[in-house]
Amino acid sequence: MTRPTERNRCALLSLTTCILLVGSSARGQNAPSATLPPGVTPETKAAIDRGLEYLVRMQSRRGSWANREGYGAYPVAMTALAGTALLMDGNTTTQGRYAPQVDRALRYILDSSTSSGLIARGDGEGRPMYGHGFSMLFLGQLYGMTESPARNRAIHDVLSRAIQLTARSQSPWGGWIYTPDAGADEGSVTITQVQGLRSCRNAGVAVPASVINSAMDYLAKSQNSDGGIRYSLSQRAGGSRPPITAAAVCCWFNAGEYDNPRAMQALEFCKQLIQPVHYVGGHYYYAHLYFSQALWVSHDPYWDAYYPEIRDQLLRMQQSDGSWLGDGAGRIYGTAVALIILQLPFNQLPIMQQ
Repeated sequence: MTRPTERNRCALLSLTTCILLVGSSARGQNAPSATLPPGVTPETKAAIDRGLEYLVRMQSRRGSWANREGYGAYPVAMTALAGTALLMDGNTTTQGRYAPQVDRALRYILDSSTSSGLIARGDGEGRPMYGHGFSMLFLGQLYGMTESPARNRAIHDVLSRAIQLTARSQSPWGGWIYTPDAGADEGSVTITQVQGLRSCRNAGVAVPASVINSAMDYLAKSQNSDGGIRYSLSQRAGGSRPPITAAAVCCWFNAGEYDNPRAMQALEFCKQLIQPVHYVGGHYYYAHLYFSQALWVSHDPYWDAYYPEIRDQLLRMQQSDGSWLGDGAGRIYGTAVALIILQLPFNQLPIMQQ
């Protein structure tokens, strides 16, 4: 099967937007006769709906979400992740059953853009580069879908400044760490920036090629002999981390490098260690957030066995209020991540499409 290149993705973006708008209407009506994609059972759809309803209940009047448990509130990161989960339901700022919630989330993220270009809030953003990267991902996917030229210009301006901030904050090794201009690197933050930049670039917002190339070189140099990616390149040592490896595979695939030997070796590493039921490597939700994307966008045959297992496991883990408590980080984080995984077969979000 021919796989889409990055150029194909950009060319198809306007068509994808139309599909999203049509799909949002159908899914927003929650019609019982609607055909579900392969692997998505009626029970899965019901669990998705309960999760989305939980997020809607938890959104603040300002349009934000914030964790109330775990490591911190992280309102910008949580708003971007929850907003992305709503986009995957087929919503935009004007179309779909949760369009008002997407619109409020967009306003909150735009209002969080600072003069430096960093997308962050002072309240609870101890590691702001995570939220910055997730916000670029969210805004890049929403760009062009707002039906408002003024709103599109506002998104473009925020993204342009955000890209400049990310470029300035890149370490000498090509990676990023928790805070801007720290001059160091760490794998999970690096991957958040790379996927955010790809979202911007695929949407047509200019990203310096040198920044992307340096980041991809960083990932290649961070790979160990077993195919896994270590925590930090600047540390020059360390064992392979399955969650970071899965995220790195997504970065290669988002760049259209489906046949990259390093990506294929990393994906095989993940298949051996990231299991829906018996995974013991830590950061369960984070690992499956990226592993599921890697399998889905690459049409990997393992998806047909993997999705039913992760689907059923997530349904078992869902709380009675519709939420998921993810990685000890909080219910907003866990719910957003679980919904992103479960909704992949609907094929709604451009950067996560087959």
